[in-house]
Amino acid sequence: MTKQISKGTIAILTGGGDVPGLNPAIRAITIRALREGYKVLGFRRGWAGPINIIRDKKYNNTPFVMELTEEIVNKAGRTGGTFLHTSRTRPSSVKKSEVPEHLKDEYTNEMNDLTPEVLKNFEFLGIDYLIPIGGDDTLSYGVRLYKEGVKVVAIPKTMDNDVPGTDYCIGFSTCVTRTISLVNSLRTSAGSHERILVIEVFGRYAGYTALLPTMAGAANRCVIPEHKFDIEHLTELLVADRNSSGSKYSVALVSEGATFKGMENMSFADQTADAYGHKKLGGIGLTVADKIKEFTPQFNKGKTINYISQNLGYMVRGGDPDAMDSIVPMAYGNLALDLILKGIHGRLVILRNGRYDNAPLDVVTASKKLVDVSQFYNIERLRPLYKTFEMKPTFIMTGS
Repeated sequence: MTKQISKGTIAILTGGGDVPGLNPAIRAITIRALREGYKVLGFRRGWAGPINIIRDKKYNNTPFVMELTEEIVNKAGRTGGTFLHTSRTRPSSVKKSEVPEHLKDEYTNEMNDLTPEVLKNFEFLGIDYLIPIGGDDTLSYGVRLYKEGVKVVAIPKTMDNDVPGTDYCIGFSTCVTRTISLVNSLRTSAGSHERILVIEVFGRYAGYTALLPTMAGAANRCVIPEHKFDIEHLTELLVADRNSSGSKYSVALVSEGATFKGMENMSFADQTADAYGHKKLGGIGLTVADKIKEFTPQFNKGKTINYISQNLGYMVRGGDPDAMDSIVPMAYGNLALDLILKGIHGRLVILRNGRYDNAPLDVVTASKKLVDVSQFYNIERLRPLYKTFEMKPTFIMTGS
């Protein structure tokens, strides 16, 4: 029996925040690739993996790259998170203090571009194709590598569903599902105490994670990053919602990147910026809740209404993927292999209008995917706006 000659090597990495659905995507890619005759490598810790490789055949690089087998990916494929681990490393902007030890003598600037090392490491490992799975930050560096000659086929992932060019990003459905479930759990406390329930959800620049649960009935009102709202108007609406409710409570979802009139910047939990220039968001939910309490007497016959404030945070991104985030990653992984088998690269696998497809990779950096406020958000009612569902995609609201 003759041994099958390998068609080449495919590398996978996951970058940015974890989401349910990453492991199913890695599993789908790996199993299909192995059966098609490819060797599969998994870079560990996102883009940190490719910059930490030591180009010595005798050196053990397994802390940053591992060969993937069916046994490995089958074990992890039904679980949440990413067994390859992740980071927010950006090889084109590495701080002096974060340059790997073996490169410190060569890269001595306060900020360093280690892309030349990444390219040499790909050659050293014999990588023919790269499949990065991530949001627009992670994939923007994938665009950079594609321009440098690397054969890249990318898969979109983000809780916020904000990667341009696709209607759907891995992780979004589980986020919406969990948000609805957790808000419904908190309703009993809000109703018991007759309070206003203020829930902070993900969404730095795009408000999909607040809009979709609200559309599904999880909240009375929602505020999103794309519209600077009036806090007194929000209070008036929520007081009216509460007082007309039989259980005497109301619910508002607040995107983490939302701002109200009078605020100059988003609410940051930490002033330290990551490699992509993003400061950690957090606290807007509690700020909004405090303001609502302050203004409630104006709309409640002089009486103050208290609140319950909760930041859902990692509760919506931890744990196992839902059905959609088990099926879509499987399809995306196979779509990536379909392209590779045809010798096609420089593409982003996508869902558009309910159909699987692919788009040019540089769509990731060509625009921002934001909620079209005029089409999907009622700025007077602070709620989703929808007039007809005919011929709309599965999740109704696509990017502007």
